[in-house]
Amino acid sequence: MTLYGLHISVGAGHAKAVEYAKELGCTAVQFFCGNPRSLRTTPFDAEKWAAFADLREEAGIARAVIHTSYLINLASDDADAVARSVERIRYDLAVADAGRIAFVNTHLGSYGTRDRNAGFASVVAALERALDGIAPEVTLVLENSAGAGNLCGGTIEELGALLRAVDHPQLAICIDTAHAWAAGYNIDHAAGVDALFGLIAEEIGLDRLRMLHVNDTQIPLGGRRDRHWHLGEGLIGISGLHALMHRPELADTTAIIETPGDPNDDARNMATMHRILEDHSA
Repeated sequence: MTLYGLHISVGAGHAKAVEYAKELGCTAVQFFCGNPRSLRTTPFDAEKWAAFADLREEAGIARAVIHTSYLINLASDDADAVARSVERIRYDLAVADAGRIAFVNTHLGSYGTRDRNAGFASVVAALERALDGIAPEVTLVLENSAGAGNLCGGTIEELGALLRAVDHPQLAICIDTAHAWAAGYNIDHAAGVDALFGLIAEEIGLDRLRMLHVNDTQIPLGGRRDRHWHLGEGLIGISGLHALMHRPELADTTAIIETPGDPNDDARNMATMHRILEDHSA
């Protein structure tokens, strides 16, 4: 069964976050455990994160995800920036262990003007450091990029190459539908989704696809811009999202909605996801 839900805020407290997610019918949630615009870390209270896990389980929220800071850049030629990025990922992994959180999802950053081969090697070395001593119940998940600005991870082939180079069982992949579309993967129909999954199977392995960020978008196909939109109201549309969410390979996948807006938008997007999953027509 696909577990699905929203990216939520925990800023007002864990209890309110769980109450909100439960009201909307989430069986999974994603959140930041610190400032998403900073790499700074501060000591955390392991008991509070464990109590958060208890609240989630009582509410029927079976899976949780930490999204790392937007400033993570493992591909940078600035060694200090890479070191601070690794430190922040390791911090999030430690919080995940304390809070019984299955996944830590991260972007990879941009190569900037550096040679891509050198940048790729930097990412591999940084991931190896980040994964050193990782708790056995936590998985680090790499998110595909929209491909703009020389970003790392914009193709399925590059993500697969990273998995093979790092070769760690607790490293996996998250496919963001809006990013995939922006990078040129045409997934607004079943045949396009078939092609994407064929490529994932060949380059990554379907067992390493652990998460989806399910977002529509108004960016033209191949537009290489990261802009999310409400489910079924963009260019991917209901037909593409339906074809994606009914892939048999996604039986135990975690699907997180990351669309903009207010609580009314959240409720609408959750209702759309529920209708998509309940509709078993071809």
